[in-house]
Amino acid sequence: MEIKHIMVAGAGQMGSGIAQTAAEAGFYVRLYDLNPEAAESGFQHIKKHLNRAAEKGRKTEAEVKAVISRISLSPALEEAQHADVVIEAIAENMTAKTKLFKNLDHICPAHTLLASNTSSLPITEIAAVTNRPEHVIGMHFMNPVPVMKLVEVIRGLATSDETALTITALAEKMGKTPVEVNDFPGFVSNRVLLPMINEAIYCLYEGVAEPNAIDQVMKLGMNHPMGPLKLADFIGLDTCLSIMEVLHSGLGDSKYRPCPLLRKYVKAGWLGKKSGRGFYHYGEEKNT
Repeated sequence: MEIKHIMVAGAGQMGSGIAQTAAEAGFYVRLYDLNPEAAESGFQHIKKHLNRAAEKGRKTEAEVKAVISRISLSPALEEAQHADVVIEAIAENMTAKTKLFKNLDHICPAHTLLASNTSSLPITEIAAVTNRPEHVIGMHFMNPVPVMKLVEVIRGLATSDETALTITALAEKMGKTPVEVNDFPGFVSNRVLLPMINEAIYCLYEGVAEPNAIDQVMKLGMNHPMGPLKLADFIGLDTCLSIMEVLHSGLGDSKYRPCPLLRKYVKAGWLGKKSGRGFYHYGEEKNT
């Protein structure tokens, strides 16, 4: 199957990054968001990122214009009828995702593949709400999408070999390294990463050390490029909590219990960099 047109549903940090990366790879991309203002904001973020690359000499102005010309904003989800692949990148919420996939199943032609950028939720459960479970797959990009090379490719129980091969080839054309993993809560990336972040939050909660000290230990002692608490702020503490809850409920082991301090911060609206405050302060940034 030849892929020419892609819709990205969800224009936040991940969705805009996926749209940019797909357009840079030569695909025509429709960027959709339930909130038109979010879609426009995502598009402006793409332009800003590309223009910065041109200023630093990593792209020519002509290349930037060509990439931007391949991205259009979709005012309605119904435009998914023109897509060969739809990549969902909305909030990490099963109810919201299954509602979207049901709608896409009705809108899209029979050949369209439906991929989820979920970072922890079961692909099999998402696929089950459609009449095309063989065409549903997980395509988990890493943040920031234009920079990070990994894409976890997750088959659901009914995902066909053809779908898996097509999505693997798509990831490669987008300049990524696809790695196939099985459909378990958190897959590999977040099953390993989030418990580490959660344990770092417990270190803060129990008074073992201050945030900067915890992060310095992991950066200087374990050669991590970013400390776990700073990374949690960049991921979003609400997203971290959602993934930990999926791990805890899906695997049934108390070692995945979210730290109470994480819950407290999320309830306070301290979501990390996007809200201006998490484990660190980020100036006068407004909530998004």
